[in-house]
Amino acid sequence: MSLHESRARPVSFEKYHGTSNDFLVVDADAYVPNRAAFATAYCDRDEGVVADGESVEEEGRRGADGTLFLALEDQYSPPRVIMTLVQPDGSTAAMCGNGARVAAAWAAERTGADEVMVDTQAGTRHARVEDDGDVTIEMGVPAFDPKNVPLARDAPLVEEDVEGLTVTAVNTGVPHAVAFVDDVDAVDLDAVAPAVRHADVFPEGANVTVASVEEDAEGEVSFRQRTYERGVEGETQACGTGAVALVAAAKQLDLVGSEARSASGASGERSDSRTGTKFTVSPPGGDLEITVPDRRGVATLRGPVVHEFSGEVPRRPDAEQ
Repeated sequence: MSLHESRARPVSFEKYHGTSNDFLVVDADAYVPNRAAFATAYCDRDEGVVADGESVEEEGRRGADGTLFLALEDQYSPPRVIMTLVQPDGSTAAMCGNGARVAAAWAAERTGADEVMVDTQAGTRHARVEDDGDVTIEMGVPAFDPKNVPLARDAPLVEEDVEGLTVTAVNTGVPHAVAFVDDVDAVDLDAVAPAVRHADVFPEGANVTVASVEEDAEGEVSFRQRTYERGVEGETQACGTGAVALVAAAKQLDLVGSEARSASGASGERSDSRTGTKFTVSPPGGDLEITVPDRRGVATLRGPVVHEFSGEVPRRPDAEQ
């Protein structure tokens, strides 16, 4: 096959979602001349990809929250997958928790492994496929230090007003501005989040996560979450880095302590201070299980991964179809 013929062939992709945070997955070996243009076109919620035979009017099914370009290196043990996430606006995100879980599931399906190392721009993350099919991934150590968020100032940003929202800034692979509210559904996220996302204090911008702490009659604590993501420039159905960020912020603010019972632990058992308590975080797309150690340590994110469909698209979005 000539180089011209190869470049004229369509690109195969697969559609996955992690708790309804959805992604197109493309093997990085495939020739894509302009990854930014590819992601912008095919992730578009109005004009992007949709499964064959599926109604294009079906809400939330057209397009995606980003494109994962994945390079599998199966000569290692455990195998490694190099993940590059290109977002709908053409930018590249250093880390995405649900995207990394999708990358791990994709690699595990191809290698038969139940452990995978995921290389991201925020560092290498260990992932494990659980017996029930969920994927757990390490998320690094949440950072509040101004240099690591980053912030355009020398002091941490903890429960301060930013563009009308009281936020705490934390980096969980990408920067987040976390605001705790009484009712996440009462927040007009599209109205309040953009000004915070672009605030001067965030030189690289920030994802904006609103969260509420919930406690049942038995004292079990969980969270509800909504996140406005930079790069998507809108609300997503789930955000793994945001889920970790809100639990880390809640601990920082003493909204939950090491003695809190997690909603995910039916037995009432608690982990020790090195591993932390597991908490259920519920974005609109479903439940995620988050662990943030009580002492400095690596946070984890656990949740389901679903393969939706496969397809082919022109490697140049503007090519005749």
